[in-house]
Amino acid sequence: MLTSEELERYARHIVLREVGGQGQAALKAAKVLVIGAGGLGAPALMYLAAAGVGTLGVVDDDTVSLSNLQRQIIHATPDVGHLKTQSAADKIRALNPHVEFITHDTRLDTSNAMQIIGGYDIVVDGSDNFTTRYLVSDACYLAGKTLVAGALGIFDASLTTIRAHEKNAEGASNPTYRCLFPEAPPPGTIPTCEEAGLVGAFAGVLGSMMALEAIREIVGFGEGLVGRLLMIDARAMRFETLRYTRDPSNPLNGDHPTIRDLSAHR
Repeated sequence: MLTSEELERYARHIVLREVGGQGQAALKAAKVLVIGAGGLGAPALMYLAAAGVGTLGVVDDDTVSLSNLQRQIIHATPDVGHLKTQSAADKIRALNPHVEFITHDTRLDTSNAMQIIGGYDIVVDGSDNFTTRYLVSDACYLAGKTLVAGALGIFDASLTTIRAHEKNAEGASNPTYRCLFPEAPPPGTIPTCEEAGLVGAFAGVLGSMMALEAIREIVGFGEGLVGRLLMIDARAMRFETLRYTRDPSNPLNGDHPTIRDLSAHR
């Protein structure tokens, strides 16, 4: 049930045929976890909170630094030196007091991933390293959770949704993250943000699109990104989409699965 204040707050959603009161109620009932309160997580958190996601969580063990502020818009100058989770909590509670905001002041690893992820419906992965991405994707599959996965390069980005624990309309298993990226690139082959640089607004574009995809998953309108990889070229301002399918040799839901827990990540 939406209060009169919520009806006014979300009026632009409610008048949308694709959302309406029922969709807004679904957003209020949803539980979404965002991995990282950085360049992607910051805009994703703000738009998910503004949209009225009822329970919003964030996992991050880092503190705010001055160099973060060029792109991590949930933080401000007075937050430098503070935990990113606490800075994010302050902004989210000021933006929308109807959101229950849960902070996990820790690094996601094999000891806590299943417990933390298990408390949410959808996971939005804004992490910046392949170790965490594979951990999150495997944990989401094992926990039966939907994953919205975004990755940001210097002037390129990608976005997809993983529901590998479910089957498609034809009765076949949906693809996993490992179907798309079977192995992580060798260490050192892809420069970090600190090494290569990044346009802050580009992080905002992808983070906002990750929030949009999570909202679309909750409300259920349009064609989602399950089995589709959206690729963005910021130099040419070009968007392309490719389709991908389950790889029978993938170790999660392939013909001969070998990953049954997170022990492979230890």
